[in-house]
Amino acid sequence: MLPASSLRGVLGQPFVSLDTYVDTEPFAAIHEEICLALTQVPVDYTGGSHRSMGIVPPSRLGEVHADYGEVIRGLDDAGFAVFRSLADDPSSIDASARDEALFGEEREHPLSRRQMLWLKVRHGVYFPWKVYVELIPNRLWTEKSSAVGKEFTRIAKTFFPKTIAYAKSLPFTSLGRCNIMGLEANDHGTVHRDGDPDAQGPDGPDHFVTFSPAGNKRLFLWDEQSATKSEVKGRAYWFNDHDYHGVDADPFFRYSVRVDGVFDAGFLERLRTDARRVSER
Repeated sequence: MLPASSLRGVLGQPFVSLDTYVDTEPFAAIHEEICLALTQVPVDYTGGSHRSMGIVPPSRLGEVHADYGEVIRGLDDAGFAVFRSLADDPSSIDASARDEALFGEEREHPLSRRQMLWLKVRHGVYFPWKVYVELIPNRLWTEKSSAVGKEFTRIAKTFFPKTIAYAKSLPFTSLGRCNIMGLEANDHGTVHRDGDPDAQGPDGPDHFVTFSPAGNKRLFLWDEQSATKSEVKGRAYWFNDHDYHGVDADPFFRYSVRVDGVFDAGFLERLRTDARRVSER
């Protein structure tokens, strides 16, 4: 069982390494495919507003750097006019109601690529993940496990066929989301959590598999209560994304692939059985 801490974990453990549950042999070929594809497809940014979203632990607020939610709220009228002009559809933004408008990920007004770049170069906003490619787009976080009305994009099918085949081979009954998230050299993934742990349903953590084909992305869980971090080990893993987590900086680019859906019942029971055996030792 988990020691007393602020981590909720999964199946009584901080995280579950899936290296012995999924096939890691295709990772070398997938890595080559992704590295080549990232030179040829458009990429977005993600992150950049964790502090204004209220999902950063108090002890690590300073690591967020400039936050676009805070920057947008602080723009003067001239600055906001520039920001608005860079939207994909400026007419969708009512400047007279800017104080009520919500901008960014899963908000009323998603940021355009031009807005993100302007926020970065003009206002110093720190976007941790400067490579973000949605292979299965997902509009709302609450819908990431649902496959209804979703499919792999045309770009994904063209440039990432091996990655798609691998995602489809994972032990899910359905896939609701699939994306690639990459960090530039020397960038860190700001510590945050993806939801309020007290609002997590009785079924526990959402089902997903994250895998790092190169095995060089250093994800960690952060225990705010004890001010300690736990390295997530393995090239494929599952953790509770309602726990605080971040990525350590390294002097090279690194990425991972996350696949969300609903685990196959037999696979989930196997994980539970093995977790019970570990706890009984």
